[in-house]
Amino acid sequence: MSERADRIIAALRSGHDHLTSLVRGLGAADLSRQSGATDWDVSQVLSHLGSGAEIGLAVLEGALDGTGPKDGDFNKSVWARWDAMSPEERAEGFVAANEALVSRYEGLEARTREELRIDLGFLPMPVDVPTVAGLRLSEFTFHTWDVEVAFDPAATLASDATGLLLDQAGLLIGRLGRADAVDGRPVQLAIRTTAPERSFGLVLGEAVALGDEPAQPDAVLSAPAEWWLRLTTGRHAPTYTPTSVALTGGPLTLDDLRRVFPGF
Repeated sequence: MSERADRIIAALRSGHDHLTSLVRGLGAADLSRQSGATDWDVSQVLSHLGSGAEIGLAVLEGALDGTGPKDGDFNKSVWARWDAMSPEERAEGFVAANEALVSRYEGLEARTREELRIDLGFLPMPVDVPTVAGLRLSEFTFHTWDVEVAFDPAATLASDATGLLLDQAGLLIGRLGRADAVDGRPVQLAIRTTAPERSFGLVLGEAVALGDEPAQPDAVLSAPAEWWLRLTTGRHAPTYTPTSVALTGGPLTLDDLRRVFPGF
């Protein structure tokens, strides 16, 4: 468990350093550019990441000192303060807030990384460090793409985060997918990814779920792992879909899968 925490925290550090280097080169016009998130410009994505880092640090500190999570009013006050910032203040604030969160994770001793349980306030029980840090890595990686794609339509997810996110993809797949988006009988797909190479199954039935690759799939999706992850979070427009993505042998199209995963 501690080894997975180590890998996730290392990916949070490399992701922070990469996005920080990009953000520090952005001017006012760049920060106001449309991001990969439909309703946000680049500065608003950074505001979301910065406020999330501030809230995440408070949650982590609450677990470490035994005071528990903050109440909803705390979160609302953080969001209101970030919403009131200028684009330049959001960029600068993101760098500082996310550095503080990543540094705090890095400072956790091995035993703490193994044994600490964190109450997020919205789950039935406290969870371990890899789970909480992994959720932050997911949020951070996808929103980093939202920033990067504003300047490069061929942007991809960070390679050192992709394998880690694949390992935890089943955690939220039922919430991300809409089982009622495809009419007709249940469909079982084989998903085969590259970089890294993985194979597993996707079931579209009464719910959307991941499992083992079916022996006789209704269709096969072959894609870079990072695109598969982007598909599940709605970052899948044809403009952002590489030519190596292929869906073969079945009744569905890529547009059908895009409807299953509308994004957030």
